[in-house]
Amino acid sequence: MVPETISLPQARRLALRKQLLSALELPSGKDGALAAIGALGYIQIDTINVIERAHHLALFTRCQGYSPDHLHQLQSQDRAVFEYWAHAMCYLPMADYRFYRPHMESFPRRSDWYRQITKKHGRLAAKVLARVRDEGPLGTSDFEDTRAQKRGAWWDWKPAKAALEMLYYRGDLMIRERRGFERVYDLTERVLPPGLDLAAPGRAEVQDFFARRALAALGPATQRDIDRHITVGGRLAPAVAQLCESGEAQEVRVEGSAKPHYALVSDLAGIDEPAAAQDQVRLLSPFDNSIILRDRVKHLFGFDYTLECYVPAAKRKYGYFCLPVLWRENLVGRIDLKADRQGKALRVQSLHFERGFRPDAEFLAALAATLGRWRAFHGCDTVGFSDTISLKVRSQLTTSR
Repeated sequence: MVPETISLPQARRLALRKQLLSALELPSGKDGALAAIGALGYIQIDTINVIERAHHLALFTRCQGYSPDHLHQLQSQDRAVFEYWAHAMCYLPMADYRFYRPHMESFPRRSDWYRQITKKHGRLAAKVLARVRDEGPLGTSDFEDTRAQKRGAWWDWKPAKAALEMLYYRGDLMIRERRGFERVYDLTERVLPPGLDLAAPGRAEVQDFFARRALAALGPATQRDIDRHITVGGRLAPAVAQLCESGEAQEVRVEGSAKPHYALVSDLAGIDEPAAAQDQVRLLSPFDNSIILRDRVKHLFGFDYTLECYVPAAKRKYGYFCLPVLWRENLVGRIDLKADRQGKALRVQSLHFERGFRPDAEFLAALAATLGRWRAFHGCDTVGFSDTISLKVRSQLTTSR
């Protein structure tokens, strides 16, 4: 079949639709959060808490009525999601669990880290596992730190923590819940819900699963995008080729790119359908599914994004925790936010617009409404603005709320 060519606006529209950022099709609250995780394939977990943790921001951006309690309930009570490594540490649909088992089972022979931890703490792991089996769910804080001297670096885990992690990565333990942000570990067989399909998949079935996961979440994607969506799936070109051969997927050319892209045929059929919810500004976490593949974002949106919390302060251009601003079908700016929990204020520390974008009254009113929702979500009473933001913009954002 001769590859179809699609325009950049078409590619953006389809990508946003698949990322649940252009249409409000999700139920509200906890059901919406579960549906979002199921559609996207994962929600990345991150520790940075300048505003709210990234996993909560990703769900809040997509789900009406979302509360952080919903994710806790989905994990600890409903056992509908679980934590494991995808391309990073993520919340994953529990229904996908069996496709991660091959990675867990092969982890001990593939990981240099595992071999080093086993050499140091292998004997302790058996004792830690026995304690969890006998006492029930335990966190790191339930174990004594036996080190004579602590270096203080985040990777310098106490022995019991290292043992818990090696047991977790190889699949003997799972995360039952979190106390605050601390992981609570339990035996895998006590965490998995009854009736879950645990049939061991073959290699071809695993590759097919992860290829479908990527295409369903990304829309038009290069082979590199597909392979990096959930990296534990490995290199998925054979599975993508098989989907194209069966007629379920198709190779397409995206305007401005020499690289072949792939998309599900069912998605291409609706590529020109107008996107919904065009009047809402969305602020995207730096770890949001839609922007985590930075080179993909640069091509599709012309948006060159770097998370600057890892950049020395003197070299930052936009701010410590700058969030891309999505308006209609374009990334039009960056906003650096901070939740001042003591002062109960959401602080806008910087606001930058992309070259060529002129914020009109309609956009500013929509941004003001979004800031109002973010203020409420973070338990703040007010929205404050730094002096770096022009008086005109500040005035419009204030009067529009």
